[in-house]
Amino acid sequence: MDAATDATLLHAVADGVATIVISHPAKRNAMTAAMWRALPELVTGLADDPAVRVLVLTGAGATFCAGADISSLTGDVTDPGAAGDAGDGDPRDLAVAAEEALAAFPKPTLAAIRGFCVGGGSQLAAACDLRFAEEGASFGVTPAKLGIVYPASSTRRLASLVGPGWAKYLLFSAELIGAETALRAGFLNELLPAGQLDKRVAEFTRILASRSQLTQAAAKEFTDGRTDRDAYWKDQAAGSEDTAEGVTAFLERRAPRFTWTP
Repeated sequence: MDAATDATLLHAVADGVATIVISHPAKRNAMTAAMWRALPELVTGLADDPAVRVLVLTGAGATFCAGADISSLTGDVTDPGAAGDAGDGDPRDLAVAAEEALAAFPKPTLAAIRGFCVGGGSQLAAACDLRFAEEGASFGVTPAKLGIVYPASSTRRLASLVGPGWAKYLLFSAELIGAETALRAGFLNELLPAGQLDKRVAEFTRILASRSQLTQAAAKEFTDGRTDRDAYWKDQAAGSEDTAEGVTAFLERRAPRFTWTP
């Protein structure tokens, strides 16, 4: 199969969990221009699906995402995590749009990572709420290898995640770091032994899907730094039955049946 036609984003929804799979096996799941363009629309559609309570982003096979497929780009490429053609304007905008769509997803998001998570792959992983990886994974933010200015929003998101020291280390050097270092830096939430990633992600997403969406949605906005909706969430909590249901279920020693939805 031609490498260009073999590049796609797969997705499925089961038991409240939507899974997006980056699939481009010929290029270690590098993102083509078409894949960058497709991701925001796909993510928006899943956000609007009431059956979806959690989103998982992962890569096909043994690699998460090796960045952008540079061979698919034309025009003035100015970002290693971006893709585009001469008609797109600034090609970095495609990657930033995909990253922002992930970051804006109103429900919990989790990147499940094996192998290389580099360049645009790290950009997408950083946009997720949580990152679980398997031993042997490698991480890198590589614009300094190409003389490219990393997008301001992506730089700030990385610094917020790992702190300014590690962000500078990664951006200044463009060196790859191993999974244990990524865990120590705060890029990863959990590091799993080989062969255990899928089991742990399935277990944890079931937990997320069972929890109050009211709690999760408010917590996501608060931790992401939004400050203009404090009153909104206070009103939502007052008008919701989730708190009463949670307390009653706890006292009755049963699983709660939360009803609030975004």
